[in-house]
Amino acid sequence: MSKELANLVDIEPTTIRRDFSFLGNLGKQGYGYDVDRLIEIFNAQLGVDFDEKIILVGAGNLGRALLNYNKWDHVVGEIACAFDADPAKCGEQMFGVEVYSMDELEEKIPEGCRIAILTISHDVQETVDRLVACGIKGIVDFTHQHFKVPKGVVIKVVDVVSSIQELVFQTNSINEEKTKKQ
Repeated sequence: MSKELANLVDIEPTTIRRDFSFLGNLGKQGYGYDVDRLIEIFNAQLGVDFDEKIILVGAGNLGRALLNYNKWDHVVGEIACAFDADPAKCGEQMFGVEVYSMDELEEKIPEGCRIAILTISHDVQETVDRLVACGIKGIVDFTHQHFKVPKGVVIKVVDVVSSIQELVFQTNSINEEKTKKQ
C-alpha cells in the first residue's frame, strides 16, 4: 500500500502514487502494489537488471577482496570466473568463483563476456590485448599502469589513492570552514 511505503521512506502517500503513475498502472486502489512487479519495473527503468558475466584478471589480494565482496549480483551481473598467473591459485575456487590459469584465458572466458576487472601488475598491455581479442569491451582498471585499447573499448580507472587524497582535501576544507566560522 502507498501508505505503508510512505511510512518507510517518509514521503506522502499521494506523492508515491503520483510518481508511480508515471511508470504505468502499477497498483490497484484498496489492494496495493505487487512488490515483485514493482521491483521488476524499477530494475528495468533504472537499468539495473543486467546479467553481465564479468571476469576478474588477477586473484591476488585485491582480486580476492573483490571476489569476497561480489555484492553487485542482481545489479550488474556476477564475476563468472577469475584468472591468475600463479599456479598455486589456479584450479581452486575463491569465494565460489573458479580461478583459472592465464594460459587458459582464451578457452575459459565465458561466451558473451564483455567486462573484465584488471588487478594485475605484470604484462598489463599483453593481457589487455588478449582480453580485447576475446571480445572484452569494458575494463575496470586497478593496475595503475598505462595501456592502450582500440576504439570502442571503455576503460574505467579506479585509483584508491587519488580517492583518499580527494577525501583528505575535502575533510580539510570542511575543518578550515568550521575554524573560520568560530
